Amino acid sequence: MLGVGPEAFAAVIAAYTVGARVVGVRPGMTDHQRGLLLRDVEARITDRPGPPDERPRGTVLPLGELLATADDGLRPRVSARPQDVARLIHTSGSTGVPKACAQTYAAMTAAWTLRPDDWPPAVRELAGRLDRFLVFGTLTSQVMLEYGLLALAAGGVLVRADPPDLPGALVRHRATASVITVPRLNRLVTSLRTSSADLGTLRALMVSGSPLEPGRAHEAATVLGPVVFHGYGQTETGMISMATPADPPGSLGVPPVDLEVRGPSGRPVPPGSEGEIFVRTPSQGAGYWEQSALSAEVFVDGWVRTRDLGRLDAQGRLWLSGRTRDVVIVDANVYYTGPVERLLARHPAVAEAYAVAVPDDGTGETVHAFVVPADGRVPALDELRSMVAAHLGEACAPTRLTLVAEVPLTTAGKPDRHRLTREA
Repeated sequence: MLGVGPEAFAAVIAAYTVGARVVGVRPGMTDHQRGLLLRDVEARITDRPGPPDERPRGTVLPLGELLATADDGLRPRVSARPQDVARLIHTSGSTGVPKACAQTYAAMTAAWTLRPDDWPPAVRELAGRLDRFLVFGTLTSQVMLEYGLLALAAGGVLVRADPPDLPGALVRHRATASVITVPRLNRLVTSLRTSSADLGTLRALMVSGSPLEPGRAHEAATVLGPVVFHGYGQTETGMISMATPADPPGSLGVPPVDLEVRGPSGRPVPPGSEGEIFVRTPSQGAGYWEQSALSAEVFVDGWVRTRDLGRLDAQGRLWLSGRTRDVVIVDANVYYTGPVERLLARHPAVAEAYAVAVPDDGTGETVHAFVVPADGRVPALDELRSMVAAHLGEACAPTRLTLVAEVPLTTAGKPDRHRLTREA
C-alpha cells in the first residue's frame, strides 16, 4: 500500500527477492474493492498504518522498519520457482470489480523491459528519450512500473511528481518524459493553448489506457510537437504495440508480438478486415486468480483474447475500433459503441465523447452520449444525432445527450463507464 518513491521501489524488489506473491492496492479504491484485494494477504507493507479496524489479518510491516533491517552486504538468492506466481496485477476496474491477473516469475523474467537487446524499434526510440521520467501515483500501476523500469534500464532517472499536475510538474522537474491518459492529454492540450508553460525539455509523452482518436492525436502533435507515443496493452498481456510520433495519428504502430485479428468464426481475417484481437506476449498472465471460468474465456490455447476490436492495415499497423463488451442492443441487434464515440469526437464542437447503452421502452436499449464540449462550443443533440444516423445508421444515433465538463475517471485514469451508465 505504497506510492511512488525509492523506498517503495526497494520494498517491491525486496518482496520479489524472497519469492513472495505481491499484490498492490491502488489509491482511490472503494472499501469493498480494497477489502476483496486484502482478504488473503499475510503481510501488508505501508507507510501509513491507518486505524486498527482497517488493518487486515496478518502482519503489518511499517516501511521504515522493513528497510532498516536490510543488510547492504547481503546478496540473497530468489527463492521462487519459475511457475510460482510473482504478482497479482489488478485490472483497472473500468468494466466492474477489478480482476487479479496472475503473472508468474517466468513471465516476469521473459518481459522485454529490462533487456535492451530485446527492445522493439518503437520501444528503443522511446527509451532514448527517458532521461528524466516523471512518475506519480503508485507502483501498483503496471504502466508506471513497466515504463519506470524501462527508464532505469535505459540509464535514465525516475523523478517523483507530487502533486502530479501537468504541465506544472513537467516544468518544475525538467522532465523529458511521462505517462498520460487520453482524457488528461486532452486537458493538457487545451490548457497549453492559453498557457506560457515552457515544455522545452519534453521529448516523450506516452499515452496509455484507451484509444486516441486521430483528430485528437494530430491536435496533440501540433501543440506539443513530435513527442506523443501511443501505447496499447492490457493488464493480462503487458505491451502489445506502440506508435511513435512518426506513425499515422490514431494508429498503434506495428505490433512486435504474435497478433491475430479473428472474425466471428474464430479464424484470422485478411489485412484491412475488422475483428477481435488475440495476442501472445512473453510476459502474459497465467489466468485470473481464483476465477477459472473467466480464465478459460480469456486465456485460450496459449492466446489472450483481448476483447478489443481492430484491424491490421497493409503495412501491418494496428488500429483499434472498439470493444466487444461496449455494445448497445437495439431491436435485438447488437451495435458497438466504439464507432459512435469516434464519430462524435470528430465533430468540431466536441472535445471528447463517450457512449453507453440505456434502457428504452421502444427498442430495448438506446445510445446515451456523454460529451465534453470543445472550447467555446455547445454541441446540440439533433446535430450529433443526424451526423451519426447518416454515417452509422439510425439505430446507433444517440437519443439522449449529457454535456459534462470532464469525464469521470477510474482510479487508473480511464473513463469510468460504469459511473457513466449509472448517471445515464
